[in-house]
Amino acid sequence: MITQEGDRLLLQGAVTIATVSALLVQCRLLLAPGVAVLDFKGVSEVDSAAVALALECLREARRRGLSLSLANLPEAMQHLAELYAVSELLQADPV
Repeated sequence: MITQEGDRLLLQGAVTIATVSALLVQCRLLLAPGVAVLDFKGVSEVDSAAVALALECLREARRRGLSLSLANLPEAMQHLAELYAVSELLQADPV
C-alpha cells in the first residue's frame, strides 16, 4: 500500500512480485507536483520487484517533469540493486 504524507509517498508492507503491479498503479495515481520522496520506511519484505518499482517510479517522475528521490531503502533492496548493477540509480537520501 502507498499513502501520501506531505511531499512523501510512503510504502507499507511487502514490495514483491505479488504486490508490485498494484503498487505501481498507486504510485502513478499519486505521483504529482509536490511529491518529492518515495519512502520505503514501512516496507516489511522485498524482492527484485522492489528494485523494478523504484526504477519505474523514478522514470515516471522524470517523464512528468518531477524530481523524485528515494528514502529508507531496505538493506535487502540495496543488495539486490548492487547485484543488478543499478545501485547508482537508486541513491537514497538519508532519512
